[in-house]
Parts: sequence; C-alpha cells; structure tokens
Amino acid sequence: MFAPCPQGLEHALVDELHGLGFDDAHPGRAGAHFTADWTGMMRANLESRLATRILVRVAHGSVRDEDDLLALARATPWERWFGGERTLRVDTSAVRSPMKSLQFCNLRVKDGICDRLRDLEGERPSIDTVRPDARVHAFLDETSATLYLDTSGESLFKRGWRLDKGEAPLRENLAAGLLALSGWPADVPVIDPFCGSGTILIEAALKALNVPPGISRPFGFERLRDHPERRWRDLKDDARTRILPELPMQLAGADIDPRAIDAARENAHRAGLTEEAVYFEVADARDTCPLNERAGWLITNPPYGERLDLEEDKRLWSEWATTLKREFGGWQLHVITTDLELPKKLRLDPFRRTPVYNGALECRLFGFQLVKGSFRR
Repeated sequence: MFAPCPQGLEHALVDELHGLGFDDAHPGRAGAHFTADWTGMMRANLESRLATRILVRVAHGSVRDEDDLLALARATPWERWFGGERTLRVDTSAVRSPMKSLQFCNLRVKDGICDRLRDLEGERPSIDTVRPDARVHAFLDETSATLYLDTSGESLFKRGWRLDKGEAPLRENLAAGLLALSGWPADVPVIDPFCGSGTILIEAALKALNVPPGISRPFGFERLRDHPERRWRDLKDDARTRILPELPMQLAGADIDPRAIDAARENAHRAGLTEEAVYFEVADARDTCPLNERAGWLITNPPYGERLDLEEDKRLWSEWATTLKREFGGWQLHVITTDLELPKKLRLDPFRRTPVYNGALECRLFGFQLVKGSFRR
C-alpha cells in the first residue's frame, strides 16, 4: 500500500499507521508505504486521520517509453477489481521521468486497461473524471512506472461533515496532522482563537471521542468486484463500539467573523457534535480568555499573507502577544503560518518549528511554551 499525505506529515502518518497495527509502515515521498491484506486496507481507509488516499500497488516495471507503459497497463489483471461495466479515471504523476507528455502517458495507461478488459470481457470502461467507479494512479520516475488502484474514491480528507469552509480553510487531514505534530494529548483542553469554520476543533473532538474519520462516508472499494460487504459492516460495527460517550476535556473556538462561527456550528452539528462538546463564539483573539482550566493548548491557523495589510498585521500580533502573556501562562501555543517572522512579531522563542505544506503553501508549525512574562528580551 501507499498512503499519500500533505508534505510534512509523513512521519506523523507512519506513527499513526504503526498505532493501527501496520508495523512495517515507513515514510516515502509525501506519504507512507505499508503492507496490509484487504481487510487492513479497509480499516486504513476507515481510521486514518492523516492519509489523503489508500493506494494498492498492482503493478511495477521498467519503462523506457509510452509503449512500455501501455504494455505494463495491459498486463495488469484489472478484471480482478472492475470490468467494462464500470466507469474509470486515470491520473498520472511523475518525478524526473523522461516522458515528454504526462497527458499522453495517461492516455496510454487508459488504453492498456480498456484494451485488456475489452479483449477479456467484450466491453471497455467508459471514462468519468468526476465520479468514477474505479480510479487508477500511475507514478513515473526516471526508469520505471508503478500502477496503483485507488481504494478510497474521494480524498480521505472529505469526512462528510464539512460543507461550510469559510475563508482559507485547512483540509481536515492537515488539521488532524497539526494536532499530531503538536504532540497534543487527546484529553487536554484546546482553544482555537482564529477558528474559522472550526476544522481543527472538530478534528480534535472526533479524535478525543475515538470517532473513525471515515465512519460516515462511502469509499471507492465498495464499488469494486467481490467487495466483502459483511466484513466491511463488521469493521464499522466494531469501530462504533469504541466511540466514547463524551469528551474528557473542553474545546472552544473564537473568530471575529460571525459568518465563520455560523459555519463552524453547522459543521460541528453535521459531525454529530453538540454545542456542549465544542463551544464556538464570536470574539476577537485579542480578547479571548482561557477556559476554566489551569493549562491547555492553543492550536490555530491565523490569518496571514494577503488576508492582512501590513499595518493591521503588525498591530494584531503585538496585541495578541499581550493577551497571551497576560492570560495563557502554562499553556502551549501551536501556530501554522507562512510567516517565518511570526515568532519575532510575537516576541516569543519557539521550542519547535516544523516544515509543513498547506496545499502549495510552504508553512511552519511553530510551538511555544507560554509563561507569564515570557516575552524574550
């Protein structure tokens, strides 16, 4: 198997896969490799919070040109998983491949799949790039090609609960990744003072309650041949028995935009969370106070880049730093940002700075230990 993930989360994903019992998981380029049987594949789809997809490697071989790629696709036993009655999508990516056109490579893989199925079964799949029944991914490097069967369908960050995204949203698996990278213990209170549509806090709540991220969504493997429906139902039933009845801590979010708070409440409701589980309010981060707890964690994705003008940017961080000093002694702060100067603006020294990507944006996740009067000289 190969599980892609946002860049920067590779080792956190490996740790997660180890925790799920995939002992041989190891990091790869923007993802992790591991081995599993078909039941393990279904469980990885159901329970991984950090992966973007679960891909099954079905073929690998040396390729010098597009004809070799066609031959590799044609030699792969696609009939084990789908036939001409299904719709198909193929995606191709490459690193340092000598192939001149990825689009033509994509076409060669499609031709190989369709030719094989037409020869064996008399019918070739039709192409659907929006909602296909079967998805195949081809990855090319300097000398070889690997073909993967996508078992997830839509990306795993689409949990099924987020419709209201707000401005500059984090994908759900990146939000879960920030929680993992920060080292957050799942029984410690969390505040997100720039919560937007609530993604970080909702992911924290679902993790603390042990709700599998895929419990309410369909998967691509359900449309493949010989899908073990009873085994899949048993896996979900077993996962449901481990969901906790209530949160062991408090979670709260604030945002200055009332529309963002409305979206956060709607998203939390769709995720099955009550207002008692995650509390959202319209408030300025500079006025946000701690929960009724002596210590906890602030984890947040504040506005940055084009979302703030220069003068507003300078004033916000200075005033927020004052709030942090006054109110949050004993707490940890973890901030994802593209602004490498943010620690200086907050007048705080990070104990951790982790490179991570939010889509195409290179960011840092800064970790700070907050102590009253903790401004550096």
